[in-house]
Amino acid sequence: MALLAVAWPVAAQEVEAEAEPDLPEGSATPDAAEQRSGTRVFTPEDFARFAPRNALDMLNEVPGFTVRGEDGARGLGQASANVLIDGERITNKSEGVFSQLQRIATDRVERIEIVDGATLGIAGLSGQVANVITKPSAISGRFTYRANFRPKYAEPSYIGGEVSLSGSGETFDWTMAVSNGVGRGAAGGGNAFIYDADGNVIEQRDIRMQFIGDFPRISGSAQWTSPGGTIVNANANYRRAYQNFRDNQQRDLVNGVDRFRMFEDRVRGWGYELGADVQFDLAGGRLKLIGLESYSRNRGRSDSIISFEDGSDDVGSRFASRSESGERIARAEYSWSMLGGDWQLDAEAAFNRLDRSAQLFDLDPSGEFVEIPFPNGTGGVTEDRYETILTHSRPLADNLSLQVGMGGEYSTIAQTGANGLTRSFWRPKGSINLAWQVADGLDLSFELARTVGQLSFGDFLRSVSLNQNQQNAGNVELVPPQTWEAKLEATKDLGDWGSSNLRFYARRIDDYIEFIPVPGGLETRGNIDKATLLGVYWNTTFQLEPLGLNGMQLEVTLQFEDTELEDPLTGEKRSFGGHQDHQVDLELRHDIPGSNWAWGAGMEYNHTLPYYRLGETGFNYEGPTYTYAFIEHKDVFGMTANLSVFNLTDGRAIQDRYVYEGYRDRTPLAFRETQDLSVQPIFNFRLSGDF
Repeated sequence: MALLAVAWPVAAQEVEAEAEPDLPEGSATPDAAEQRSGTRVFTPEDFARFAPRNALDMLNEVPGFTVRGEDGARGLGQASANVLIDGERITNKSEGVFSQLQRIATDRVERIEIVDGATLGIAGLSGQVANVITKPSAISGRFTYRANFRPKYAEPSYIGGEVSLSGSGETFDWTMAVSNGVGRGAAGGGNAFIYDADGNVIEQRDIRMQFIGDFPRISGSAQWTSPGGTIVNANANYRRAYQNFRDNQQRDLVNGVDRFRMFEDRVRGWGYELGADVQFDLAGGRLKLIGLESYSRNRGRSDSIISFEDGSDDVGSRFASRSESGERIARAEYSWSMLGGDWQLDAEAAFNRLDRSAQLFDLDPSGEFVEIPFPNGTGGVTEDRYETILTHSRPLADNLSLQVGMGGEYSTIAQTGANGLTRSFWRPKGSINLAWQVADGLDLSFELARTVGQLSFGDFLRSVSLNQNQQNAGNVELVPPQTWEAKLEATKDLGDWGSSNLRFYARRIDDYIEFIPVPGGLETRGNIDKATLLGVYWNTTFQLEPLGLNGMQLEVTLQFEDTELEDPLTGEKRSFGGHQDHQVDLELRHDIPGSNWAWGAGMEYNHTLPYYRLGETGFNYEGPTYTYAFIEHKDVFGMTANLSVFNLTDGRAIQDRYVYEGYRDRTPLAFRETQDLSVQPIFNFRLSGDF
């Protein structure tokens, strides 16, 4: 708040942005081209020094703004991403806002408007929202190539990236894309020990962990606008997933036979999504109808086998599962103006399903896996959910806007298999949003919302983790959590110095989901009465040109949270388990004036709280501090090349487990496990261009 107050005299002056005609000069800061009614407007010229390739590149350089994706909840519901395209929310669930923005070429962007969500009349939006306004352009293509490697432990990747082709006319737009998402992870070396209850080392481990993931996808979308103003959108995608995770350990015992543990988790899957919407004028308003169908199928297998150096028979286990999940959505949105304001009535029906079969095996002395009973591991879950919300938006003054939404949700959750139940829930929901332009360059917004959470279908069924020797008994009596959330957000234009965004938020969550005890000494995910969260988030882009550092900017992001719940085992107050309560991100970028070169460096710090299960507690995190640096050239035969190195200061993979013989509040400590593993520097190369 002090920083905002100090910057007030500078930011209160109206600043006219000047387009920078030549990229090599590169000294113009991305100031808003105009300000009116709390709206900041940016044109492509404001980002010239960054040489952006697409709309996402541009949004990433908007001072004081951070792109937020969808919340990933089932159904479409109210808008959650803070980006619109031509005033419309993105309804493609499986690809989302980041993929869509990457496929909008820079020459298609007419301008970007940063506005307060409460002024838009779109249910669910509050705080800063970016509206990307596009224009027609010729057929063009874009590509991004990505590769990465580490000196040790991880497999290199040479096949990441995306190629897209699109065209945009006065009445018809289309896009096609082929991509391959890549995941490469690893850790090893370092120190890993097992201690007994008295703190004596009883085992030392040499660990090698590795993850390999490839996620190819093909997608397409089209939009047609009729002469009468009817707009039709259609999109489709098909995707596959190939994942392998290994955690191999050489275990040297102080007393006993040394052994080698091999763990491998393998997942294969595929899925698709089909979506369409149509909007047209009706009875003095505008009706939008949306339909979506998605499906995915996955099969996985986890093997854990221990081999002994004295030649004893191997021992081990296998967990295998097959799952099918799907979602079908029908949604209608009717908008009209009446009584000096805007109205929108939303109605949605969403039908979700999960069917899973699971098997557990033991390795017999002959080396064959023999199936053993695994009750409650096979079954299915369905949810039929209906939602209706009426939203009203209106100006209360020239610089004050109000948005009120009221409605409810009715859902029926049914489980098949052992102990199957069918239950129905009715939950009210809604929100109140206020947007106030205090003065030119200073905007405040406030939101009070009642939301209804969603349950993970996997928590209804029993599951195991062979790697950590943990299991979840499954719980057919879970109920959806409900949350009261209050949020106060301030956005301050700092003039030549940049822009700042500060947000305070608080949540009270009823029926919070946490691990709870069940008969037989097991644990499962269940509901507890309540939990609370308080937080503050600050994001600021400082332009350093006023200090004589032309082309240089500093991005600062700070987030702090305080959480509390009552431990379901001990009854004591504690924080959320495994929660990241502190985050600090800093990035310095310098686009060198008079050249096509840019460089930068940054750091990320995350503080993670201890996790809690009923039979163990401890820490499991990475870092906690990562540093990185990059160098970029914006015209390598017309392309942009970027080389970065992540983890310059040896961030680690840390685990510290305290495992008890039973419940942790009443049984003695069985052992303690520690891991301090090397993650290694990560070298990333990215090449992007147009054709």
